[in-house]
Parts: sequence; C-alpha cells; structure tokens
Amino acid sequence: MLRMFSFQQLFGKGDKFQELLQAAAREAHESIRLVIELMASSRGTETLDALALARRMEKQIFAQINEELVHTFVTGLEREDIEAIARGLYKIPKSAEKLGTRFLMAGPHVEGVAFSKQAELLEKATATVHQMVEQLQAIDDMETMKQLNDKLRNVEGEADRVINDFLRELYEGKYEPLRAMVLRDLYELIEKVIDRCRDVGNVVMQVVLKNS
Repeated sequence: MLRMFSFQQLFGKGDKFQELLQAAAREAHESIRLVIELMASSRGTETLDALALARRMEKQIFAQINEELVHTFVTGLEREDIEAIARGLYKIPKSAEKLGTRFLMAGPHVEGVAFSKQAELLEKATATVHQMVEQLQAIDDMETMKQLNDKLRNVEGEADRVINDFLRELYEGKYEPLRAMVLRDLYELIEKVIDRCRDVGNVVMQVVLKNS
C-alpha cells in the first residue's frame, strides 16, 4: 500500500528550514524593491547601502541554513534540496546589488530612458518566487504552485521580448556607442536577475514534484 503524506508532514508547522527559506525569499524580494526604487530615482547611495545590507542578510540566512543542516539529523526535505533553494535565493540579492551599483555608475547615460516595464517584470518575478517558497507549506494545493510556476515562466518570456526589442533598436543605431554599451549592460543584468528568479522557481517545482 502506498504511503500518502502531505508537505505539511515534510515541512511541519514552525519548521525551522521553512522559516529560514521564507526569510531568504523576503530578503530577495526586498532587494528588488530597493533596485526598483533606485531605478526610479537614478541616485541614492543610501539605497545602495540598503541593497548591500539585504545581500548580507541573505548570506547570513544561507549560512544559518547550512549550519542547521549540519546539526539536524532528520529533515523534511532532502538536504541538497533545501540547500539548492537557499543557494538560488542567495543569488538574487547578489545580482540585485550588482545591478544597483551599475545603475548608479551609469549616471547621465540612463537619463530619459524608461525602465518601468523592466521594474514591473522584476517585481513580478521576485514576488512570484516569494509566493512559491511560502506555498511550500501548502503543497497539497498543487494547482496553485503550477499557476505560480506558469506565471514566472510568462515573466521570463516577457523579459526576453523586452530585451529583444531593445537589441533591435540598438542594432538600428538608435543609441550612440557608449550609451548603447551602458544600456545593454543594464538590460543584461536585469535579465540575469529574472533568470535567477526562474532558477529558484525551477528548483522549487522539481522539489515539489519529487515529493508529491
């Protein structure tokens, strides 16, 4: 007879790993909120300091998860799965801080360039990742997790279209060389952040499917 169980048995109420992963997802989301704030103002070393803090907090959470894994003999999920989700989440604030730093360095080269669409996609990507990590507590609702994963995939597809539109303008000579180089660097970093989110989503779905 097959043994049936829910993820609530894997990640029980108050499970320390679930709490730590949720904290990591919150820091990832916060780092993107700060980047969007910086993109809207094109200035703000205080925002950059806050981004660095978010990355340090994420690093501390990742280290704590690894330490807990060493001292915990029984875990709801396989250890490598917990670590893989945590590692993926850690990379988001790291990439976000790099994007924020480059954005400040770009200075006048980004004046007059609208990044509202990119900001919207960044917010959707990290918000969806945050929801997917929280949804681990209610994994019996597989339909919701699939919907979130589809949403994340759609965001990635839209981000690809946005950068392709930009590249088309670039190849048509819309921007002078230095400005084109700066903008391409920023677009690629934005795409990288979204790719980091997609990576986490993929890991979460693989873990969920493996334990369903």
